[in-house]
Amino acid sequence: MSMSKRVTRSLLIAAGTTSTAIGIVGIFVPMLPTTPFLLLAAACYMRSSERFYRWLTHNRYLGAYIRNYIEGKGIPVKVKVITLTLLWVTIGLSAYFGTDNLIVRIVLGAVAVGVTVHILLRP
Repeated sequence: MSMSKRVTRSLLIAAGTTSTAIGIVGIFVPMLPTTPFLLLAAACYMRSSERFYRWLTHNRYLGAYIRNYIEGKGIPVKVKVITLTLLWVTIGLSAYFGTDNLIVRIVLGAVAVGVTVHILLRP
């Protein structure tokens, strides 16, 4: 393997690992998206490491979610319910306890509505 291919592979693995970490954090932080980062991680791993790609797509917690999204199967109803519940609880708590600014509360509500619509429109 040439030096440039090794560097490219290493950079893709690093990007995939960083994206996976951000995606996992996004599960718990309502303003941080999860799916785009996990899909980016899958794309990086697919081009650099079959082992890491297989690990991510067959992961006990994230694997089915990523595979269903990639295969166009959408989001299972159970996952939608959990996601929307966590979204509204965390954004609601953030809006109530985190700020007194009406504009910030309106923005948080708009984000929650936008994410809700996006999730509900997924198959």
